[in-house]
Amino acid sequence: MENTAQKRVVVVGAGWAGLGSAYHLARQGYAVTLLEAGAYPGGLVAGWQTPQGRAVEAGIHGFWYPYRNIFALTDHLGIQPFTEWTRSAQYSPHGLEVESPLFQAQPYLPTPLGTFLYTDFKRLPLIDRLSALPLLQALIDFDNSDEAWQKYDRITARELFRQYGVSSRLYHESFEPMLLVGLFAPGEQCSAAAALGMLYYFILAHQPDFDVRWCRGTVGAQIFRPWTAAIERAGGKILANHRVSDVKVEQNRVTAVVCGDEVFEADAVVFAVGISGLKKIVEQSASLRDRQEFRDIRNLGAIDVLATRLWLDRKITIPRPSNACFGFHPTTGWTFFDLNDLHDEYLDEPGTVVEADYYHANQLLPLDDDQAIAQVQQDLAGCIPAFGEAKVIDRAVVRIPQGVTHFAPGSYRYLLPATTSFDNLFMAGDWIVTRHGSWSQEKAYVTGLEAANRIVAMLGQGQPAEILPVIPDEPHIQALRSLNRLARQGLQKLPSFWLP
Repeated sequence: MENTAQKRVVVVGAGWAGLGSAYHLARQGYAVTLLEAGAYPGGLVAGWQTPQGRAVEAGIHGFWYPYRNIFALTDHLGIQPFTEWTRSAQYSPHGLEVESPLFQAQPYLPTPLGTFLYTDFKRLPLIDRLSALPLLQALIDFDNSDEAWQKYDRITARELFRQYGVSSRLYHESFEPMLLVGLFAPGEQCSAAAALGMLYYFILAHQPDFDVRWCRGTVGAQIFRPWTAAIERAGGKILANHRVSDVKVEQNRVTAVVCGDEVFEADAVVFAVGISGLKKIVEQSASLRDRQEFRDIRNLGAIDVLATRLWLDRKITIPRPSNACFGFHPTTGWTFFDLNDLHDEYLDEPGTVVEADYYHANQLLPLDDDQAIAQVQQDLAGCIPAFGEAKVIDRAVVRIPQGVTHFAPGSYRYLLPATTSFDNLFMAGDWIVTRHGSWSQEKAYVTGLEAANRIVAMLGQGQPAEILPVIPDEPHIQALRSLNRLARQGLQKLPSFWLP
Protein backbone atom coordinates (compact mmCIF):
# COMPACT_ATOMS: atom_id res chain seq x y z
CA MET A 1 0.00 0.00 0.00
CA GLU A 2 1.37 3.45 -0.86
CA ASN A 3 2.00 5.89 1.98
CA THR A 4 -0.44 8.39 0.43
CA ALA A 5 -3.30 5.89 0.97
CA GLN A 6 -2.36 5.20 4.55
CA LYS A 7 -4.01 6.91 7.47
CA ARG A 8 -1.56 9.43 8.85
CA VAL A 9 -0.68 9.83 12.51
CA VAL A 10 1.66 12.45 13.93
CA VAL A 11 3.13 11.70 17.35
CA VAL A 12 4.79 14.61 19.17
CA GLY A 13 7.50 13.61 21.64
CA ALA A 14 9.83 10.60 21.45
CA GLY A 15 9.92 9.47 25.07
CA TRP A 16 8.32 6.34 26.51
CA ALA A 17 4.79 7.51 25.65
CA GLY A 18 5.50 8.72 22.12
CA LEU A 19 7.60 5.72 21.13
CA GLY A 20 4.91 3.42 22.56
CA SER A 21 2.21 5.02 20.42
CA ALA A 22 4.37 5.24 17.32
CA TYR A 23 5.59 1.66 17.43
CA HIS A 24 2.17 0.09 17.80
CA LEU A 25 0.55 2.29 15.17
CA ALA A 26 3.37 1.73 12.67
CA ARG A 27 2.97 -2.02 13.14
CA GLN A 28 -0.76 -1.64 12.41
CA GLY A 29 -0.05 -0.06 9.02
CA TYR A 30 -0.41 3.62 9.82
CA ALA A 31 1.87 6.22 8.27
CA VAL A 32 3.46 7.44 11.49
CA THR A 33 5.64 10.52 11.81
CA LEU A 34 7.30 10.96 15.19
CA LEU A 35 8.50 14.50 15.96
CA GLU A 36 11.14 15.04 18.66
CA ALA A 37 12.30 18.52 19.68
CA GLY A 38 15.66 17.24 20.95
CA ALA A 39 18.62 15.90 19.06
CA TYR A 40 17.87 12.29 20.01
CA PRO A 41 14.73 10.27 20.64
CA GLY A 42 14.17 9.48 24.27
CA GLY A 43 13.20 12.66 26.07
CA LEU A 44 14.90 12.80 29.46
CA VAL A 45 16.37 9.31 29.11
CA ALA A 46 18.13 9.96 25.81
CA GLY A 47 21.87 9.48 26.24
CA TRP A 48 24.74 11.15 24.44
CA GLN A 49 28.53 11.29 24.41
CA THR A 50 30.83 13.72 26.20
CA PRO A 51 33.66 15.32 24.16
CA GLN A 52 35.87 12.55 25.55
CA GLY A 53 33.51 9.92 24.10
CA ARG A 54 32.02 8.85 27.44
CA ALA A 55 28.33 7.95 27.74
CA VAL A 56 26.10 10.39 29.69
CA GLU A 57 22.36 10.58 30.32
CA ALA A 58 20.02 12.90 32.19
CA GLY A 59 19.75 10.81 35.33
CA ILE A 60 19.59 7.09 36.10
CA HIS A 61 16.17 5.47 35.87
CA GLY A 62 15.13 2.26 37.62
CA PHE A 63 12.83 -0.47 36.35
CA TRP A 64 10.73 -1.76 39.21
CA TYR A 65 9.08 -5.12 39.66
CA PRO A 66 5.58 -3.87 38.63
CA TYR A 67 6.80 -2.60 35.20
CA ARG A 68 5.07 -5.47 33.43
CA ASN A 69 4.46 -3.69 30.13
CA ILE A 70 8.00 -2.37 29.75
CA PHE A 71 9.42 -5.82 30.49
CA ALA A 72 7.03 -7.29 27.89
CA LEU A 73 8.26 -4.69 25.38
CA THR A 74 11.94 -5.55 25.84
CA ASP A 75 11.11 -9.25 25.53
CA HIS A 76 9.24 -8.51 22.31
CA LEU A 77 12.18 -6.51 20.95
CA GLY A 78 14.47 -9.43 21.77
CA ILE A 79 16.80 -7.38 23.93
CA GLN A 80 18.13 -8.00 27.43
CA PRO A 81 19.06 -4.50 28.65
CA PHE A 82 18.66 -5.00 32.40
CA THR A 83 20.83 -5.98 35.33
CA GLU A 84 19.75 -8.65 37.76
CA TRP A 85 17.46 -7.50 40.57
CA THR A 86 19.48 -5.34 42.95
CA ARG A 87 19.41 -4.32 46.59
CA SER A 88 19.40 -0.65 47.59
CA ALA A 89 20.42 1.48 50.54
CA GLN A 90 19.60 4.84 52.08
CA TYR A 91 22.03 7.32 53.65
CA SER A 92 21.84 10.46 55.75
CA PRO A 93 24.70 12.65 57.05
CA HIS A 94 24.81 10.20 59.98
CA GLY A 95 25.70 7.32 57.67
CA LEU A 96 23.85 4.23 56.48
CA GLU A 97 20.18 4.36 57.51
CA VAL A 98 18.37 1.59 55.63
CA GLU A 99 19.14 -1.46 53.53
CA SER A 100 16.46 -3.16 51.46
CA PRO A 101 16.60 -6.89 50.76
CA LEU A 102 15.49 -8.61 47.57
CA PHE A 103 11.89 -8.85 48.67
CA GLN A 104 11.01 -11.54 46.15
CA ALA A 105 13.69 -13.77 47.72
CA GLN A 106 12.06 -13.58 51.16
CA PRO A 107 9.16 -15.76 52.36
CA TYR A 108 6.01 -14.11 51.06
CA LEU A 109 3.89 -12.30 53.63
CA PRO A 110 0.57 -10.49 53.17
CA THR A 111 1.16 -6.86 52.29
CA PRO A 112 2.43 -4.69 53.94
CA LEU A 113 4.02 -7.09 56.45
CA GLY A 114 6.92 -8.06 54.17
CA THR A 115 7.92 -4.44 53.57
CA PHE A 116 7.62 -3.69 57.28
CA LEU A 117 9.51 -6.72 58.59
CA TYR A 118 12.18 -7.34 55.97
CA THR A 119 13.43 -3.77 55.51
CA ASP A 120 16.59 -3.33 57.59
CA PHE A 121 16.33 0.01 59.43
CA LYS A 122 19.66 0.77 61.07
CA ARG A 123 18.60 3.62 63.36
CA LEU A 124 14.85 4.18 63.17
CA PRO A 125 13.21 2.91 66.41
CA LEU A 126 10.37 0.41 66.22
CA ILE A 127 7.96 2.78 67.93
CA ASP A 128 8.39 5.27 65.09
CA ARG A 129 7.84 2.58 62.45
CA LEU A 130 4.66 1.47 64.20
CA SER A 131 3.28 5.01 63.94
CA ALA A 132 2.73 4.33 60.21
CA LEU A 133 0.02 1.74 60.87
CA PRO A 134 -2.94 4.19 60.96
CA LEU A 135 -1.87 5.39 57.51
CA LEU A 136 -3.04 2.05 56.12
CA GLN A 137 -6.61 3.36 56.32
CA ALA A 138 -5.77 6.10 53.81
CA LEU A 139 -4.00 3.60 51.55
CA ILE A 140 -7.12 1.42 51.60
CA ASP A 141 -9.35 4.44 50.95
CA PHE A 142 -7.25 5.65 48.01
CA ASP A 143 -8.29 3.35 45.15
CA ASN A 144 -7.03 5.49 42.21
CA SER A 145 -10.58 6.50 41.32
CA ASP A 146 -11.48 10.03 40.28
CA GLU A 147 -13.29 10.45 43.60
CA ALA A 148 -10.18 9.39 45.56
CA TRP A 149 -7.93 11.72 43.61
CA GLN A 150 -10.25 14.67 44.16
CA LYS A 151 -10.48 13.91 47.87
CA TYR A 152 -6.77 13.54 48.63
CA ASP A 153 -5.38 16.00 46.09
CA ARG A 154 -6.71 18.87 48.19
CA ILE A 155 -4.11 18.39 50.93
CA THR A 156 -0.36 18.05 51.08
CA ALA A 157 1.42 14.79 51.73
CA ARG A 158 2.89 16.27 54.90
CA GLU A 159 -0.58 17.16 56.19
CA LEU A 160 -1.81 13.65 55.39
CA PHE A 161 0.98 12.05 57.40
CA ARG A 162 0.38 14.49 60.26
CA GLN A 163 -3.36 13.74 60.32
CA TYR A 164 -2.71 10.00 60.55
CA GLY A 165 -0.27 10.34 63.44
CA VAL A 166 2.99 9.49 61.69
CA SER A 167 5.88 10.33 64.01
CA SER A 168 8.13 13.26 63.18
CA ARG A 169 11.15 10.99 62.93
CA LEU A 170 9.43 8.47 60.64
CA TYR A 171 8.26 11.29 58.40
CA HIS A 172 11.66 12.99 58.14
CA GLU A 173 13.73 9.80 57.89
CA SER A 174 11.49 7.58 55.77
CA PHE A 175 8.44 9.10 54.12
CA GLU A 176 9.85 12.46 53.05
CA PRO A 177 13.01 10.87 51.56
CA MET A 178 10.72 8.62 49.50
CA LEU A 179 8.78 11.65 48.31
CA LEU A 180 11.95 13.55 47.41
CA VAL A 181 13.17 10.82 45.06
CA GLY A 182 9.74 9.43 44.05
CA LEU A 183 7.70 12.61 43.52
CA PHE A 184 10.78 14.88 43.43
CA ALA A 185 9.60 17.41 46.02
CA PRO A 186 9.28 17.79 49.80
CA GLY A 187 6.06 16.65 51.45
CA GLU A 188 4.59 20.12 51.86
CA GLN A 189 4.78 20.53 48.07
CA CYS A 190 3.37 17.10 47.10
CA SER A 191 -0.25 16.13 46.58
CA ALA A 192 -1.39 13.59 49.15
CA ALA A 193 -3.18 11.72 46.35
CA ALA A 194 0.03 11.40 44.34
CA ALA A 195 1.92 10.34 47.47
CA LEU A 196 -0.56 7.56 48.24
CA GLY A 197 -0.60 6.36 44.64
CA MET A 198 3.18 6.32 44.37
CA LEU A 199 3.81 4.65 47.73
CA TYR A 200 1.22 1.96 47.10
CA TYR A 201 2.39 1.14 43.56
CA PHE A 202 6.14 1.04 44.24
CA ILE A 203 6.29 -0.23 47.81
CA LEU A 204 3.12 -1.49 49.46
CA ALA A 205 0.83 -3.21 46.94
CA HIS A 206 2.85 -6.45 46.87
CA GLN A 207 5.97 -7.57 48.70
CA PRO A 208 8.33 -7.61 45.66
CA ASP A 209 7.23 -4.23 44.27
CA PHE A 210 10.28 -2.34 45.56
CA ASP A 211 12.71 -4.73 43.84
CA VAL A 212 14.42 -2.94 40.98
CA ARG A 213 16.62 -3.55 37.97
CA TRP A 214 18.72 -1.03 36.06
CA CYS A 215 19.84 -0.59 32.49
CA ARG A 216 23.26 -2.07 31.75
CA GLY A 217 24.13 1.18 29.96
CA THR A 218 22.22 4.31 29.01
CA VAL A 219 18.51 3.76 28.38
CA GLY A 220 18.97 5.53 25.07
CA ALA A 221 21.56 3.03 23.86
CA GLN A 222 20.19 -0.11 25.48
CA ILE A 223 16.45 0.31 24.80
CA PHE A 224 15.58 3.33 22.68
CA ARG A 225 18.10 2.69 19.90
CA PRO A 226 16.80 -0.81 19.08
CA TRP A 227 13.23 0.40 19.63
CA THR A 228 13.54 3.30 17.19
CA ALA A 229 15.16 0.96 14.68
CA ALA A 230 12.12 -1.32 15.00
CA ILE A 231 9.79 1.65 14.44
CA GLU A 232 11.63 2.58 11.27
CA ARG A 233 11.56 -1.03 10.05
CA ALA A 234 7.79 -0.95 10.56
CA GLY A 235 7.59 2.12 8.30
CA GLY A 236 7.54 4.91 10.87
CA LYS A 237 9.52 8.13 10.39
CA ILE A 238 11.41 9.65 13.31
CA LEU A 239 12.45 13.28 12.92
CA ALA A 240 14.71 14.78 15.60
CA ASN A 241 15.26 18.53 16.05
CA HIS A 242 11.63 19.17 15.13
CA ARG A 243 9.99 21.49 17.63
CA VAL A 244 6.23 21.86 17.18
CA SER A 245 5.06 25.46 16.89
CA ASP A 246 1.36 25.14 15.99
CA VAL A 247 -1.46 22.92 14.81
CA LYS A 248 -4.01 23.43 12.04
CA VAL A 249 -7.65 22.80 12.90
CA GLU A 250 -10.72 22.22 10.73
CA GLN A 251 -14.16 21.19 12.02
CA ASN A 252 -12.78 20.39 15.47
CA ARG A 253 -10.10 18.08 14.10
CA VAL A 254 -6.36 18.69 14.09
CA THR A 255 -5.51 18.32 10.41
CA ALA A 256 -1.80 19.14 10.58
CA VAL A 257 1.09 19.72 12.96
CA VAL A 258 3.41 22.63 12.21
CA CYS A 259 7.16 22.73 12.88
CA GLY A 260 8.38 26.12 11.71
CA ASP A 261 8.11 26.01 7.93
CA GLU A 262 7.23 22.32 7.79
CA VAL A 263 3.66 21.05 7.89
CA PHE A 264 2.78 17.42 8.67
CA GLU A 265 -0.77 16.48 7.74
CA ALA A 266 -2.58 14.08 10.04
CA ASP A 267 -5.72 12.04 10.49
CA ALA A 268 -4.90 11.72 14.19
CA VAL A 269 -2.36 13.29 16.56
CA VAL A 270 -0.79 12.20 19.85
CA PHE A 271 0.83 14.76 22.12
CA ALA A 272 3.31 12.76 24.22
CA VAL A 273 5.31 15.60 25.75
CA GLY A 274 5.92 16.73 29.30
CA ILE A 275 4.23 19.68 30.95
CA SER A 276 7.05 22.11 30.14
CA GLY A 277 7.12 21.02 26.50
CA LEU A 278 3.38 21.34 26.09
CA LYS A 279 3.39 24.81 27.64
CA LYS A 280 5.85 25.95 24.95
CA ILE A 281 3.63 24.56 22.20
CA VAL A 282 0.50 26.16 23.64
CA GLU A 283 2.22 29.54 23.96
CA GLN A 284 2.82 29.57 20.19
CA SER A 285 -0.48 28.06 19.05
CA ALA A 286 -3.61 30.20 18.90
CA SER A 287 -5.70 27.08 18.20
CA LEU A 288 -4.58 25.47 21.46
CA ARG A 289 -4.73 28.66 23.50
CA ASP A 290 -8.37 28.94 22.44
CA ARG A 291 -9.20 25.85 24.52
CA GLN A 292 -9.62 26.10 28.29
CA GLU A 293 -8.04 22.71 28.96
CA PHE A 294 -4.78 23.79 27.31
CA ARG A 295 -4.75 27.22 28.92
CA ASP A 296 -5.20 25.51 32.28
CA ILE A 297 -1.88 23.70 32.05
CA ARG A 298 -0.33 27.01 33.07
CA ASN A 299 -1.45 25.94 36.56
CA LEU A 300 0.85 22.91 36.42
CA GLY A 301 4.55 22.89 37.20
CA ALA A 302 7.70 20.85 36.85
CA ILE A 303 10.82 20.32 38.93
CA ASP A 304 14.50 21.04 38.33
CA VAL A 305 16.97 18.17 38.06
CA LEU A 306 20.77 18.16 38.29
CA ALA A 307 22.46 15.01 36.96
CA THR A 308 26.20 14.47 37.45
CA ARG A 309 28.64 11.72 36.58
CA LEU A 310 32.13 11.46 38.09
CA TRP A 311 35.08 9.37 36.97
CA LEU A 312 37.47 8.90 39.91
CA ASP A 313 41.13 7.91 40.09
CA ARG A 314 40.57 4.91 42.38
CA LYS A 315 38.12 2.17 43.21
CA ILE A 316 35.84 2.93 46.13
CA THR A 317 33.81 0.22 47.84
CA ILE A 318 30.12 1.04 47.50
CA PRO A 319 28.09 -1.60 49.36
CA ARG A 320 24.95 -1.32 47.21
CA PRO A 321 24.71 -0.23 43.57
CA SER A 322 21.74 2.12 44.09
CA ASN A 323 21.38 4.56 46.98
CA ALA A 324 18.99 7.30 48.03
CA CYS A 325 20.01 10.11 50.39
CA PHE A 326 18.25 12.56 52.69
CA GLY A 327 19.17 15.25 55.17
CA PHE A 328 21.98 16.80 53.14
CA HIS A 329 19.85 19.60 51.65
CA PRO A 330 16.57 20.71 53.28
CA THR A 331 14.27 20.36 50.25
CA THR A 332 16.36 18.29 47.83
CA GLY A 333 16.52 14.54 47.42
CA TRP A 334 19.39 12.83 45.67
CA THR A 335 20.56 9.41 44.60
CA PHE A 336 23.89 7.89 43.70
CA PHE A 337 24.78 4.79 41.69
CA ASP A 338 27.83 2.57 41.34
CA LEU A 339 28.09 2.41 37.55
CA ASN A 340 30.99 -0.07 37.74
CA ASP A 341 28.40 -2.50 39.05
CA LEU A 342 25.49 -1.50 36.81
CA HIS A 343 26.90 -0.54 33.38
CA ASP A 344 28.71 -3.06 31.20
CA GLU A 345 31.16 -0.50 29.82
CA TYR A 346 32.53 0.27 33.31
CA LEU A 347 32.93 -3.28 34.63
CA ASP A 348 36.70 -3.19 34.04
CA GLU A 349 37.21 0.53 34.63
CA PRO A 350 40.30 1.03 36.86
CA GLY A 351 38.57 3.75 38.91
CA THR A 352 35.07 4.24 40.25
CA VAL A 353 32.38 5.75 38.01
CA VAL A 354 29.51 7.16 40.04
CA GLU A 355 26.31 8.94 39.04
CA ALA A 356 24.69 11.41 41.46
CA ASP A 357 21.31 12.90 40.58
CA TYR A 358 19.53 15.67 42.50
CA TYR A 359 15.78 16.37 42.41
CA HIS A 360 14.07 19.61 43.40
CA ALA A 361 17.50 21.01 42.69
CA ASN A 362 16.54 24.62 41.95
CA GLN A 363 19.15 26.01 44.36
CA LEU A 364 21.90 23.87 42.77
CA LEU A 365 21.35 24.69 39.10
CA PRO A 366 23.06 28.13 39.31
CA LEU A 367 26.34 26.51 40.44
CA ASP A 368 29.03 26.30 37.78
CA ASP A 369 30.42 22.87 36.94
CA ASP A 370 33.34 23.13 39.38
CA GLN A 371 31.06 24.18 42.23
CA ALA A 372 28.52 21.47 41.40
CA ILE A 373 31.14 18.71 41.33
CA ALA A 374 32.66 19.94 44.60
CA GLN A 375 29.20 19.80 46.22
CA VAL A 376 28.58 16.31 44.85
CA GLN A 377 31.91 15.01 46.13
CA GLN A 378 31.25 16.54 49.55
CA ASP A 379 27.83 14.88 49.70
CA LEU A 380 29.21 11.52 48.56
CA ALA A 381 31.90 11.71 51.26
CA GLY A 382 29.13 12.32 53.79
CA CYS A 383 27.83 8.86 52.89
CA ILE A 384 31.09 7.00 52.24
CA PRO A 385 34.16 8.89 53.52
CA ALA A 386 36.50 7.40 50.90
CA PHE A 387 34.88 9.61 48.26
CA GLY A 388 36.49 12.62 49.92
CA GLU A 389 40.00 11.27 49.25
CA ALA A 390 39.49 10.49 45.55
CA LYS A 391 40.46 12.73 42.66
CA VAL A 392 37.94 13.50 39.93
CA ILE A 393 39.61 12.79 36.57
CA ASP A 394 36.55 13.46 34.39
CA ARG A 395 33.02 14.65 34.98
CA ALA A 396 29.73 15.51 33.33
CA VAL A 397 27.10 17.93 34.63
CA VAL A 398 23.61 18.03 33.11
CA ARG A 399 21.07 20.65 34.20
CA ILE A 400 17.41 20.01 33.40
CA PRO A 401 15.27 23.00 34.42
CA GLN A 402 11.63 22.03 34.86
CA GLY A 403 12.57 18.48 33.93
CA VAL A 404 10.12 16.21 35.78
CA THR A 405 6.43 16.41 36.62
CA HIS A 406 5.42 18.15 39.84
CA PHE A 407 2.30 16.61 41.39
CA ALA A 408 1.51 19.60 43.58
CA PRO A 409 -1.54 19.82 45.87
CA GLY A 410 -4.53 20.90 43.81
CA SER A 411 -2.94 19.97 40.48
CA TYR A 412 -5.22 17.03 39.67
CA ARG A 413 -8.02 19.23 38.32
CA TYR A 414 -5.63 20.56 35.65
CA LEU A 415 -4.04 17.28 34.56
CA LEU A 416 -5.27 16.37 31.10
CA PRO A 417 -7.18 13.19 30.34
CA ALA A 418 -6.21 10.99 27.41
CA THR A 419 -8.96 12.47 25.23
CA THR A 420 -9.23 16.18 24.48
CA SER A 421 -11.90 18.54 23.18
CA PHE A 422 -10.48 17.94 19.69
CA ASP A 423 -12.00 14.86 18.06
CA ASN A 424 -8.67 13.36 16.98
CA LEU A 425 -6.04 14.72 19.41
CA PHE A 426 -4.98 12.40 22.21
CA MET A 427 -2.62 12.82 25.15
CA ALA A 428 0.01 10.49 26.64
CA GLY A 429 2.68 10.80 29.31
CA ASP A 430 3.40 10.23 32.98
CA TRP A 431 1.23 13.24 33.94
CA ILE A 432 -1.86 12.22 31.99
CA VAL A 433 -4.86 10.90 33.93
CA THR A 434 -5.32 7.13 33.58
CA ARG A 435 -7.02 4.49 35.69
CA HIS A 436 -4.38 1.89 34.88
CA GLY A 437 -2.67 2.47 38.24
CA SER A 438 0.98 2.53 37.13
CA TRP A 439 3.54 5.30 37.69
CA SER A 440 6.61 6.90 36.14
CA GLN A 441 8.09 5.28 33.01
CA GLU A 442 5.59 2.42 33.06
CA LYS A 443 2.71 4.89 33.20
CA ALA A 444 4.14 6.93 30.34
CA TYR A 445 4.49 3.82 28.18
CA VAL A 446 1.00 2.56 29.08
CA THR A 447 -0.64 5.91 28.23
CA GLY A 448 1.17 5.81 24.88
CA LEU A 449 -0.41 2.44 24.17
CA GLU A 450 -3.79 3.73 25.37
CA ALA A 451 -3.54 6.66 22.94
CA ALA A 452 -2.68 4.26 20.11
CA ASN A 453 -5.70 2.12 20.98
CA ARG A 454 -7.99 5.14 20.85
CA ILE A 455 -6.70 5.93 17.38
CA VAL A 456 -7.22 2.33 16.25
CA ALA A 457 -10.80 2.50 17.54
CA MET A 458 -11.44 5.89 15.90
CA LEU A 459 -9.92 5.19 12.49
CA GLY A 460 -10.92 1.55 12.33
CA GLN A 461 -7.62 0.10 11.16
CA GLY A 462 -5.55 -2.56 12.91
CA GLN A 463 -5.75 -4.26 16.29
CA PRO A 464 -5.45 -2.65 19.72
CA ALA A 465 -2.27 -3.11 21.71
CA GLU A 466 -2.38 -5.52 24.61
CA ILE A 467 -1.94 -3.63 27.87
CA LEU A 468 -1.12 -5.71 30.91
CA PRO A 469 -3.03 -4.54 33.99
CA VAL A 470 -1.32 -3.90 37.28
CA ILE A 471 -1.19 -6.98 39.49
CA PRO A 472 -4.52 -7.15 41.38
CA ASP A 473 -4.70 -6.18 45.03
CA GLU A 474 -4.14 -9.02 47.46
CA PRO A 475 -7.39 -10.63 48.74
CA HIS A 476 -7.32 -8.97 52.16
CA ILE A 477 -6.78 -5.55 50.54
CA GLN A 478 -9.67 -6.20 48.13
CA ALA A 479 -11.89 -7.15 51.07
CA LEU A 480 -10.92 -4.06 53.06
CA ARG A 481 -11.53 -1.81 50.05
CA SER A 482 -14.95 -3.37 49.51
CA LEU A 483 -15.86 -2.68 53.14
CA ASN A 484 -14.51 0.84 52.82
CA ARG A 485 -16.67 1.48 49.74
CA LEU A 486 -19.76 0.22 51.58
CA ALA A 487 -18.98 2.53 54.48
CA ARG A 488 -18.53 5.48 52.13
CA GLN A 489 -21.84 4.73 50.41
CA GLY A 490 -23.54 4.70 53.79
CA LEU A 491 -22.03 8.04 54.74
CA GLN A 492 -23.17 9.57 51.45
CA LYS A 493 -26.78 9.06 52.56
CA LEU A 494 -26.23 11.38 55.51
CA PRO A 495 -26.59 15.17 55.18
CA SER A 496 -23.40 16.71 53.84
CA PHE A 497 -22.39 19.89 55.63
CA TRP A 498 -18.64 19.34 56.23
CA LEU A 499 -15.99 21.18 54.28
CA PRO A 500 -14.61 18.74 51.66
